Amino acid sequence: MTDPYSPKAIWGRELRFCREAAGLTQLQLAELIKFSHSLISGIENGHVPAVPDFAKACDAVFGTDGHFLRTLDYRKSKVERYPPWFGEWPIIETKSNVLRTFQLAVIDGLLQTPAYAADLLGGNEDAIAARLDRQHVLTRQDPPPIKLRFVMDEAVLHRPFGDAQVMNEQLHHVVQAASSDRVSVQVLPFGFHHGVQGSFVLASLGAGKGEVAYVETALRGQITRNSEDLENLNDVWETIRTHSLPERDSLELIRRTAEDRWT
Repeated sequence: MTDPYSPKAIWGRELRFCREAAGLTQLQLAELIKFSHSLISGIENGHVPAVPDFAKACDAVFGTDGHFLRTLDYRKSKVERYPPWFGEWPIIETKSNVLRTFQLAVIDGLLQTPAYAADLLGGNEDAIAARLDRQHVLTRQDPPPIKLRFVMDEAVLHRPFGDAQVMNEQLHHVVQAASSDRVSVQVLPFGFHHGVQGSFVLASLGAGKGEVAYVETALRGQITRNSEDLENLNDVWETIRTHSLPERDSLELIRRTAEDRWT
């Protein structure tokens, strides 16, 4: 589902207004601007973001003097740099003071190296830049950096992204990040399955502001503020954390895997 008040949806409604005011059908507009009818439909419904060439073509047809191209600047915002299902999560991250994250398959995005992220994201430069930009919450000065509590399944240490050098550097980067008193890293050993059904993050927003959770699914991510969901995820987190290796042992395992598996 699309948020009808997202910048993308509002931009699409503006396009529909101008098209209908000009007395054009979507098919007729498609012929004029040399873009497909299905693309126009997706943009007007807020399902697909427009690109600059599309906006320029619309300005030329409607005589809107660059209006559509200028208002496409909404795509530079933090929310619009990410997939629609990621929603407002990057904003929530910046407002959090503690993030508790469990990952089944990959290193958490806040701890990924550029090379690891590049392989994971298929070389998409915009997506890589957006992911790395999120990491500023770990080094910012005002407000203070967030506290990151990261637990990963041991399989993450062995799942290859990039070549051996990329993995070696990535694992050592995690160890280095854990040298900060604001970042802790633990490993859930092979063989533990109770409650491990998927990756998730719990964001604490500060005293009296509650929590928000981000849950990954096979289709897309989901943001929830539902109290029952949060209670269940907190229970799962405590179970996972309890059965994870202590941090010192976890970091030693990560170092050893980097040297034995990825050199």
